[in-house]
Amino acid sequence: MMSIQERDKKVIWHPFTHLTKAPLPISIVRGEGVYLIDEKGDKYIDAMASWWVNIHGHSHPYLAKKISEQLSTLEHAIFSGFTHEPAVKLAERLLEKLPSNQSKIFYSDNGSTSVEVALKMAFQYWSNIGLPKTKVIAFENAYHGDTFGGMSVGARNAFNSPFTKLLFDVIHIPIPTKANEQFIVNQFNEVVKNNDIAAFVFEPLVQGAGGMLMYSEKALDELIGLCNTHKIITIADEVMTGFGRTGKFFASDYLKNNPDIFCLSKGLTGGVMPLGVTTCAEFIYEAFLSDDKMKTFFHGHSYTANPTSCSAALASLELFDIEKTFLNIARIEKQHAIFYEKIKNHPQLLDIRKLGTIIAFEIKTREHTHYLNSLSEKISTFFISKKIILRPLGNVIYILPPYCITDNQLQEVYEAIETFLDELNEN
Repeated sequence: MMSIQERDKKVIWHPFTHLTKAPLPISIVRGEGVYLIDEKGDKYIDAMASWWVNIHGHSHPYLAKKISEQLSTLEHAIFSGFTHEPAVKLAERLLEKLPSNQSKIFYSDNGSTSVEVALKMAFQYWSNIGLPKTKVIAFENAYHGDTFGGMSVGARNAFNSPFTKLLFDVIHIPIPTKANEQFIVNQFNEVVKNNDIAAFVFEPLVQGAGGMLMYSEKALDELIGLCNTHKIITIADEVMTGFGRTGKFFASDYLKNNPDIFCLSKGLTGGVMPLGVTTCAEFIYEAFLSDDKMKTFFHGHSYTANPTSCSAALASLELFDIEKTFLNIARIEKQHAIFYEKIKNHPQLLDIRKLGTIIAFEIKTREHTHYLNSLSEKISTFFISKKIILRPLGNVIYILPPYCITDNQLQEVYEAIETFLDELNEN
């Protein structure tokens, strides 16, 4: 009988995977808390929360219970011309968590589509009011998904190079750092003076796939303030940073100025069901209220507001209401800070970045820092041998765990990172 791996190789095309050099995928048969368990019974610490989605741990009994209850009641229903309790209740709960300027919830399938919806909302807003602005400002190194709008506002890199000629033009600016903060604000101010900018899209405070690059809320607040002055729609892509990852419920909670649109996914359902959300301020929604049918927002998905996914998200939000969840977030943040102090002067490290439950280690390398850095294969192989899942971003190792991870499990990950760096140093 063929193994799952052998059968997989015959029929599956995996994402972000080199088709000739990648090792056979590990066959996972179940999850338990912070662990993924393979067909041999080996346990792997999921230190990156299965691509940043898992919040409360694998196979969480409360999430499983609520999803099961929903499946036996209503698994799915068309959402155009119909509605249902899970979608309405989830929208109400999310609006309670979001800044007070947010007014409406639009459902989609995943992070990329939540960004695509946001961009289309922004472009059509201007079209509907008779000012068809089409230019967008985004940060360099950004990643906003793999749909064409998401690729357009993302960095031009290995992720989208075959499609470059097909993407719409975007004004990319560097993220503001301590060294260039005032320069970026001044540059931004000059760009927006032309009065032709439709939107400014950004990952607040942390650029995920760009290498866990981090920047200050002060500078972002200034840029959003300039957008408000010049009536530019601001889009916060909180697909990765939402739901406690940065220490607050949303990364935008660190800001004084509220974005006009939010994009949510990943941790939205606790990491158990696909779901995307785009939220908007009332003034955007009002631009679509018209007797003119051509001002309708003609966008939708077959699984829009899937009741099962909405129920998973509601159950996840209920777990956030338990004090223990944010105590765990604070505990992880504290453990990261302790390890930061221990490791910060390691000769193999170029930089360490941390915020909330995220900590990233940029390793010195002769190659230019990017996603295709050859060190990534060595990193992946080493940590898999230690039964730890840490899929690097080129030469950047990062920890972004489920909140149920214990101090001992974190220590196991820290020690493995230290061992890896020491071995690099010896070689």
